[in-house]
Amino acid sequence: TIRPVRRSYYDPSSAPGKGVVWEWENDSGSWTPYDMDVGITIQRAYEKQHPWVDLSAIGFCYVIDFATMGQINRQTQRKRRVRRRLDMVYPLVSGTLPKSQSWPASPGAAAAPPVPACACPQCLLVMSVKATVSAAGPGTATLQSRKAPAVPPAAPKAPAPAPGTKAPDSMAAVRGSLKPLAAQGSRRQAASTPTLSSASSNASPPGTDSGKASRPGLGTLNRNHLQRLAIAQSRVLIASGVPTVPVKNLTGSSPVNPALAGITGILMSAAGLPVCLTRPPKLVLHPPPVSKSEIQSIPGISHTCRKTTKKQAKKGKTPEEVLKKYLQKVRHPPDEDCTICMERLSAPSGYKGPQPAIKPDLVGKLVKCGHVFHLHCLVAMYNNGNKDGSLQCPTCKTIYGVKTGTQPPGKMEYHIIPHALPGHSDCKTIRIIYNIPPGVQGPEHPNPGKSFTARGFPRHCYLPDSEKGRKVLKLLLVAWDRRLIFAIGTSSTTGESDTVIWNEIHHKTEFGSNLTGHGYPDINYLDNVLAELAAQGITEESLAQEKD
Repeated sequence: TIRPVRRSYYDPSSAPGKGVVWEWENDSGSWTPYDMDVGITIQRAYEKQHPWVDLSAIGFCYVIDFATMGQINRQTQRKRRVRRRLDMVYPLVSGTLPKSQSWPASPGAAAAPPVPACACPQCLLVMSVKATVSAAGPGTATLQSRKAPAVPPAAPKAPAPAPGTKAPDSMAAVRGSLKPLAAQGSRRQAASTPTLSSASSNASPPGTDSGKASRPGLGTLNRNHLQRLAIAQSRVLIASGVPTVPVKNLTGSSPVNPALAGITGILMSAAGLPVCLTRPPKLVLHPPPVSKSEIQSIPGISHTCRKTTKKQAKKGKTPEEVLKKYLQKVRHPPDEDCTICMERLSAPSGYKGPQPAIKPDLVGKLVKCGHVFHLHCLVAMYNNGNKDGSLQCPTCKTIYGVKTGTQPPGKMEYHIIPHALPGHSDCKTIRIIYNIPPGVQGPEHPNPGKSFTARGFPRHCYLPDSEKGRKVLKLLLVAWDRRLIFAIGTSSTTGESDTVIWNEIHHKTEFGSNLTGHGYPDINYLDNVLAELAAQGITEESLAQEKD
């Protein structure tokens, strides 16, 4: 597969011009660089000593807090670490090359003054290609081993191509010039690296037409030789620290594909563009096919499917009656602000919406966490929520009662499949399948009466079939019953509104890889998801409550 590439230039005072790279920490604990434009925006705000920068102006719903070096999701409030590090200044090459250094060489061009040659593998590669093409002249190229004896002056020259005729195969020269470098790279990496061998490497005997004998077509090199050529070049460039550019289809059915990929890398290197051909890792979203007879139920968990329907809010209790269970009245309010209306607690509530049937100057304290608010504000906050009989402290997120969500109706399936996840080779895998159809939003959703979409369903998720993995599954079942796995909102991936989105409980949707950060191996995932479930009020105590 051949794709277009481009080279961009950035101001020397910008982040890439200074070699500054901004990165965020993904779920697996490794660091992922921001896109170039995002990094430039972050660096500009950092240099101006702003306390934070909002990325919504360039299409991302994140805020970067420089005080804590964290990235905050404006929708979910989830926080990730960010870091700033120094790398090589970009671009590595700028401006135009002088005429004396242009390539291919122009006939009659003045020779450049001798300069000390660089001995790095990439420079050796570029110089060998330049030397081969320059010696052959424009439009022609010959392939001759470095060990071949010099052709005597009396030897006949290869005839120049007549006007209108096809130029000789110049790619053969590229292959020949790369051979010693490929061997050098293979010696650095491992003694077992295959070397390139073909009939074209034999020296041309004196007196023979080296142009005809040394210009084989692509058919003289089989697929294995061409692949070894590309691999050897990659190892040479990787050893020299050149950034990698993935090129797909190196293992294609046609031998032309790896040949073109290798030659493209050579030409880009000769032009001063750092490049390295690699085989990109494959995204493995799903396990191998599993028959119905291989699927097993999970011991200790009844059934293999759970459905949810819309739950009605608890009736018969007013907001005042619900809050009464969680509050203590405060007769002498402290001299501080109410964090809901931002007015002093000693003054009446500043809430301006529909007025609850309660005095605006009454103050109460939540019994678990001890935070103090206007009762007027707490009633208004409860009325604007799910009204399910639970309350969450707006300051510390402590949950009072049983928190439920607004997940649309759907189905959750779960079972064991006979395949192991990366990093969990000692056990099988629990597969979870969520399926939520599109529908119409209810009164508890952002836009009641408006239709919503459900993209990407059914969604497949994976857990190791270990003791901790089964514990996570049991708690996920509680979260499903409480309608906390999904919600209706705006997708942070596509920007689509009124669609089904994940609701702050992360799942692993990649079975055999971890390219997106949502796969395995991830040694911290089970602990992280247990913490996320606890933040929703779902712990081992919740399992006993569900049984009751």
